[in-house]
Amino acid sequence: MELQEKVIVSCALTGAVTTKKHCPAIPYTPVEIAEEAKRASEAGATLVHVHARSDDGNPAWGVDVFRRIKDEIKARCPDLLLNWSTGGMGPMEERVQHVIQLQPDIAALNMGSMNYAKWRKDKKDFAFKFVFANPFEDILAFARAIQGAGAKPELECFDTGHTASAEVLADLGLLAAPHHYSFIMGVLGGIPATARHLAFQASNIPAGSRWKVIGISREQWPLAMAALSLGGDVRVGLEDNFYLPDGSMAKSNGELVAAAVQLVKLSGRQVATVAETRQLLWPK
Repeated sequence: MELQEKVIVSCALTGAVTTKKHCPAIPYTPVEIAEEAKRASEAGATLVHVHARSDDGNPAWGVDVFRRIKDEIKARCPDLLLNWSTGGMGPMEERVQHVIQLQPDIAALNMGSMNYAKWRKDKKDFAFKFVFANPFEDILAFARAIQGAGAKPELECFDTGHTASAEVLADLGLLAAPHHYSFIMGVLGGIPATARHLAFQASNIPAGSRWKVIGISREQWPLAMAALSLGGDVRVGLEDNFYLPDGSMAKSNGELVAAAVQLVKLSGRQVATVAETRQLLWPK
């Protein structure tokens, strides 16, 4: 099988919003996050997306916390690729120091602002709602910091305009080929979570780019199947979705990765190894 047909399986270990009350398997501490990274790696993930938390579960941005997470993960999975989150609220300067100082393989780069919400039809009210602000000033500053750290930006696109915004970064020389896109689908305020919309997103990026789908909640599995048929990669993990394809709650990130690996096999494609993932994202 040609290298380009291999599938990069990523895992988002914990996120920043949900808690153990929502799903007992969500990790908080550096050791818990590293143990989940190990489970994901053993199941077939080659790349983990990392948010940091305090020991009580609140979002954390301190460099020391990320350093502890990195050390714990590398002690268990020395070859596993690390993708640091930069999203969240507050000044961007406080959300980029861990990238600058710790130089991960990849750093997430949110590509635009949006209303970010979840609507509860049963209660006729929002479960949450806020403005997710990512002005171009911040996008460019993050991109320059990521480039300076020697990391690859993961272009996180929640809507069609976000995908087009990458043209600015490319024109300024802040992106190296192949560009690396993530299409986040299923957030109210962003692009709808359908295979048709996913195909549209994939059709609007430069040829040769690498892309994956991030389906939120139960939309994850149908979108993963669509991505596999369209030639994309997939991300699973407790940040995005707690539930296995049969509807039961996952007991670990490893269970979600194992389900994704099974889908890859059913699609007729193969899961990329860590070495193959490096070749796909950083071709020589």
